[in-house]
Amino acid sequence: MSSTTTDRPTADGPAAPRAEASVEQQGGMTHRQILSALSGMLLAMFVAFLSSTVVSNALPTIITDLRGTQSQYTWVVTATLLASTASTPIWGKLSDLFSKKLLIQVAIVVFIVGSMLAGLSQSVPTLIGWRVLQGLGLGGLQALVQIAMAAMISPRERGRYSGLLGSVMAVATVGGPLIGGLLVDTSWLGWRWCFYVGVPFALAALVLLQRTLHLPVVKRQVSIDYLGATFLTAGVSALLIWVTLAGGSFDWISLESGLFVAGGALAIAAFIVTELRAREPIVPLRLFRDRTTTLAIVASVAIGVAMFGSTVFLGQYLQISRGYSPTAAGLLTIPMVGGLLVSSTVSGILISRYGRWKAYLVAGSVLVAAGFGLLATIDHATNMVLLGCFLAVLGIGIGMTMQNLVLAVQNTVAATDLGAASSAVAFFRSLGGTIGVSVLGAVLSSRVGTLIQSGLADVPGAAAASSGSGDVGLADLQDAPPALRQLIAVSYGDATGRIFLISALLSIITILAILFIREVALRTESGTQQLQAQAAGADADRNATADVDAQLAQQGTGHRA
Repeated sequence: MSSTTTDRPTADGPAAPRAEASVEQQGGMTHRQILSALSGMLLAMFVAFLSSTVVSNALPTIITDLRGTQSQYTWVVTATLLASTASTPIWGKLSDLFSKKLLIQVAIVVFIVGSMLAGLSQSVPTLIGWRVLQGLGLGGLQALVQIAMAAMISPRERGRYSGLLGSVMAVATVGGPLIGGLLVDTSWLGWRWCFYVGVPFALAALVLLQRTLHLPVVKRQVSIDYLGATFLTAGVSALLIWVTLAGGSFDWISLESGLFVAGGALAIAAFIVTELRAREPIVPLRLFRDRTTTLAIVASVAIGVAMFGSTVFLGQYLQISRGYSPTAAGLLTIPMVGGLLVSSTVSGILISRYGRWKAYLVAGSVLVAAGFGLLATIDHATNMVLLGCFLAVLGIGIGMTMQNLVLAVQNTVAATDLGAASSAVAFFRSLGGTIGVSVLGAVLSSRVGTLIQSGLADVPGAAAASSGSGDVGLADLQDAPPALRQLIAVSYGDATGRIFLISALLSIITILAILFIREVALRTESGTQQLQAQAAGADADRNATADVDAQLAQQGTGHRA
């Protein structure tokens, strides 16, 4: 029989626990205890999102300084997303087996090490490698904070606390580009400090977590599906590498494409077979029998495209096409961040008050599609006030859907699957972001190359300075003659609308998936309380069975007598 202990050391024997400990042992926490425990986790999430947004705004400068290409620009982002995507289900499964507190701390340490080493990079390939390590820590933070919140807080009350998480994400999202812009624009610091800036916050988060986060730990036999994790990583990586390189390094229909697609498909098929047989699968396939979980995962893919695609390529548009500094580019994203902050906070409070959540998901998904549709109209001369309005619509939509999709799933699944289900949603959201950045990056690169090639005839002497590919937009931007630089800026501006149009079409899938989700009343028990109730029920069943066996044994003895 499994035993339940807490992270706090307790004395041996039947001594009565203190009042505060008894609350934790019962699986319930006061509002003050929850806020105290959330402080370290929210700071950890702040570190993760701050580092992501700092880098996304500084990437044009980083790639130009390291003499990188458009494909490498995409892979600096994709490498982190891919690592976080592949590792998220593993972190989620580990949270069902080990101390959530310890795992969050390990994820923070991994993230710190990856960030420090990325800041020391002297080439783009090296930077991409250390961004992979950074992504492993990021995947843990994204999944584990949501899982820990589910263990502490009931779904009915989780809405207002999820609003706090959305607020932290919004602050980090607006603060990251601003800080990144200031660092890039400051000659005695430079872009390398974009990777170092989060380290003090991460260290503070470690200390806070040690002092404030105390969750019960279920101790039982551990069986980690390493084979399934390997197949999952290999399959996703092969397909994403194919999407990124096809059309550039080799043709879409070629031997190389066939090998990548076949290898990825075989690895994913092997992953599914492995999960069906594994004792502790990384992604329990039984989760997909529930309609809410399946539809929420489908919706999360498009939300991932919205989150990552918009931020990555928006910074590139503002700096390369419109000529804004990194600091100014960060300021221009405030409408989107402000919309996300307000909508996530307000919708979370209203969900906790009234217990209804589907209407906010439907409205949010429609706004996401509308925001992308409006952004699809931008070009190199779009009015910046209009652009701000479009971004505000997109931000409001993302704020109403992103956290509430996780809430809908956590409210449906069994307490024993909270970690796996939460990480599955985060996994597919990150997968959507990874696919989005790869596919949209390939589309952007191809479109920019076409526009530059068609415009070279009007730029005297430009043909000799350009290879005719989209890579010239970043690799040779600082050395290009003025006329070619102008052509590059116009090409990037006119090509960006196309990737937002693709995102708008994908968002229709999110709307349809959410419409078919069945709304279930929010539970009033936390994940820990549900687990303890299940354990108590199992003990009661065993005791009842033992009583029946004893009575039968006595009856048999009496008959023999």
